[in-house]
Amino acid sequence: MLVKLSMRLPFRRCAVTGAVGLALLGAGLPAAAADDRGLDRFYDQKITWSACEGTDLPEDLQCGKITVPVDYADPGKGALDLALARYRGTGEPRGSVVLNFGGPGGSGVLGLAHGGKEFMGLTDEYDVVSFDPRGVGRSSPVSCGTEATGQALEATGGDDMSDPRKTLAQLREVAAECTEHSGPVLPHIGTVNVARDLDVMRQVLGDKKLNYLGFSYGTRLAAVYAARFPEKVGRFVLDGVDTLTDPLAEQGLAGVRGQQTALEHFLTWCAEDIVCPFGRDPREARESVVKLVDSLDENPVPTDFGYGFTGQDLAVALGQGLYSKELWPLLQRALAELMEGGDTRGVEAFATGGVAIPLPHRADDPLVDEEEVPLDNLPAALMAVNCADDPDRPAAEQVTRDLARLRTAYEEASSVFGRYRLAQVLMCHGRPEGTDFIREEVKDLDTPKMLLVGTRGDPATPYRWTVETAERLGPSAVVLDNRGEGHTGYGSSECVHRTVDDFLLYGTLPPSGSSCGDEEVTRS
Repeated sequence: MLVKLSMRLPFRRCAVTGAVGLALLGAGLPAAAADDRGLDRFYDQKITWSACEGTDLPEDLQCGKITVPVDYADPGKGALDLALARYRGTGEPRGSVVLNFGGPGGSGVLGLAHGGKEFMGLTDEYDVVSFDPRGVGRSSPVSCGTEATGQALEATGGDDMSDPRKTLAQLREVAAECTEHSGPVLPHIGTVNVARDLDVMRQVLGDKKLNYLGFSYGTRLAAVYAARFPEKVGRFVLDGVDTLTDPLAEQGLAGVRGQQTALEHFLTWCAEDIVCPFGRDPREARESVVKLVDSLDENPVPTDFGYGFTGQDLAVALGQGLYSKELWPLLQRALAELMEGGDTRGVEAFATGGVAIPLPHRADDPLVDEEEVPLDNLPAALMAVNCADDPDRPAAEQVTRDLARLRTAYEEASSVFGRYRLAQVLMCHGRPEGTDFIREEVKDLDTPKMLLVGTRGDPATPYRWTVETAERLGPSAVVLDNRGEGHTGYGSSECVHRTVDDFLLYGTLPPSGSSCGDEEVTRS
């Protein structure tokens, strides 16, 4: 799923260049012969856990790492380390449950560190584990440099669309910048390889089968793992189900429509409050947001980082704030501070998605140092993974024909969100063709039952994707219809939370098609 990320982000200190990336390879395992093409040394490794060190990190959070091949087709070619974190189970845990919080591009270590309270009920039976996938966070992070994503936005958002060849040339330059700054992991990023990493992780954690809870993009990872390792599937939950078949352009358009609907709901809520910065009339509030975006694009507001905060940055901030109703009061306050005093700090916090939180680090740890994780890692990893997962690379002539039509469709869907979402979609131009494994092979699974949770008012993963993915996966899929609002259901619905925990802890499932409405599971 294409999540909402800033297109213009400052760096902590520097991008991870090819040289830095190469320095990471091979750490953490005994030396292997140059012609070693086996995987045994990866599956047989041991993990050492110790207390995480970092700012404001929970005392009971433990950190570790595992090592995986850069290239599974040639395991002797090199290796990279993946950062892990866990909360230990109480008593005698049955094993581990692995979490993926979505993205792609989100740090699982940070997600568990700062959102772990949601999952404490699972520690009755499990160690609760998450990780930074390859290319993300401290696990050989990819980057596109300081200017590349802004260049992509400028290339696709200009008023003059009479020369699409210039646009495509700029996008190819962006792709080249991503290659230069990301190092040797970039050609081997993507969900198929992350699924293989996940199976190494399963073995190293000591589990015969993988128990897994994935959100948003994490549901794509779950489906790919289940197709690749069906005999290793334990209890799987997919919450906020991603599409397995829609092309990136269709995914982006669905996301734009979902965001626009969520924005209208937010503005209706905001207008009920006398302090709403857009006034008391929802229709006028919608018009005011469009005018604000346009105004900021024409006259960006200076920030403490030295760049101008634009209307497209505001669109990113709005998108992040609309993920959950719980964020709406904070979003309203941040918008008021921007409009009344030109204070961008609140909206910047939304636009960056929280990436500035210090990462866990130990001085003797060979993983990437927190100061070397670029702040554009989230959007860079998102596009790298989505492009690696997508086999479509239309020729320049076709893109030239389609560009004006796509821009019109995106901006008609939302004059607030359309432009930067189109920029994300087009960033695959100039990159190598992705795999067709997901579209061609991830279907008709022969696995134990899996629970798929779809939320009717989800602004990021439309409910229809849950239905379509369930049909594609086959009889293994059990659908829970969450008739609520927001992205995913586990954190916002007590009913969903309880149903998911009951399945992971005890193996109990409702009939497919059951629903969560007024905090109760109703039978279909």
